[in-house]
Amino acid sequence: MTAPERPENTVDPKLLEILVCPVTKGPLEFDAVKQELISRSARLAYPIRDGIPIMLPEEARKID
Repeated sequence: MTAPERPENTVDPKLLEILVCPVTKGPLEFDAVKQELISRSARLAYPIRDGIPIMLPEEARKID
């Protein structure tokens, strides 16, 4: 049986439930427009490249 297809440029909701910010261990929010996972507590935005979240603090963009 194959997994149900997700629309392009989305993150699996189950993955989003288990992923946390590697810096604060806090929750992440998905920004579909910028294709990033946002950690409000760390003020970082982790990029998503080819559908894969890049959860490295050195790859994250600082946000205000």
